[in-house]
Amino acid sequence: MMLFQIDPLQDPRWKTFVEWHPESSIFHRVEWLQALKSCYGYVPVVLTTSAPGIPLDNALPLCRIRSSLTGSRLVSLPFSDHCEPLVAAQASFDHFIGGMTKDVAENHWKYFEIRPISYTPSAEAGLSISNTYHFHRLDLRPSEQQLFKRFSKDSVQRKIRRAERESLRYEEGTSEKLLECFYTLMIITRRRHGLPPHPLKWFRSLITAFGKDLKIRVSFKGEIPVASILTIDYKKKMVYKYGCSDTRYSNLGGNVLVFWHAIQDAKSRGMEELDMGRSDLENQGLATFKEHWGATGSTLKYWRYPAQKSKPGPENMIKHVRRLIAIAPDACLIGLSNLLYRHIG
Repeated sequence: MMLFQIDPLQDPRWKTFVEWHPESSIFHRVEWLQALKSCYGYVPVVLTTSAPGIPLDNALPLCRIRSSLTGSRLVSLPFSDHCEPLVAAQASFDHFIGGMTKDVAENHWKYFEIRPISYTPSAEAGLSISNTYHFHRLDLRPSEQQLFKRFSKDSVQRKIRRAERESLRYEEGTSEKLLECFYTLMIITRRRHGLPPHPLKWFRSLITAFGKDLKIRVSFKGEIPVASILTIDYKKKMVYKYGCSDTRYSNLGGNVLVFWHAIQDAKSRGMEELDMGRSDLENQGLATFKEHWGATGSTLKYWRYPAQKSKPGPENMIKHVRRLIAIAPDACLIGLSNLLYRHIG
């Protein structure tokens, strides 16, 4: 089978195919690919065996990342928790891997990386695992009352009631005020983890691209923002993509309050699943937090060719500046994020 490359931002077949395919997610959407291009300059491409002029039968999206710091590479897809190949069989998946392997050799890419949920490359393909994560999803089909009963009594139910007793205020939307509150908390949280925040431009790009499907959700103690999450809707799923908080107020229950409102909002609009995203294996606390909501966990593996088991990936570049992150003023962290993130992907 011959492989074709199409531009998903220009070819109308891509949007039609993504809307039809049962395994598509927010990370396949034109809006996500457009945000990646407008913020970071990554060039999105879709591989398919469908010839020009006929409806797409299968596809694998990827981005071309060109970096003088971390090397030029193909990633499916950068800054995406997962990216399922939109195929009907393992043979099609293997065919795409063969095409990318050839592309790496012919065009001297450093590597390609894929982030499937359910597909595993065949052993003969020569890929190795580049990263492994926890992955959690919450089934929203039970009634709101049934869901609440499944929440951990100590870690979720009581904290929801605590937030109500503390009269925490909740707001949602995409206003400039909410974005500012969210980003202030994001800087605090990323510094706590020894990481710079994503560029503010990235979140503006997402808001512009997704419109009403994206919501920033913030809990306040008085006028002080204490916790926030960013969610994006698609079809019957709500995706929790980013979360942040001020630990000085963690005992008030602001974190659980924003999640509870998100779940109630999703239920009211007929959503069937909350994609709670990936968690680092070292961050067991985050994985446990998700399990306390009754979410089902699985293992998410990223695969890379050629195998580079002993070589660090681009995300490890940040580890070299963690000491600086701990003491740098907020303005310096923001500048660092604008400099580094387009090289990470």
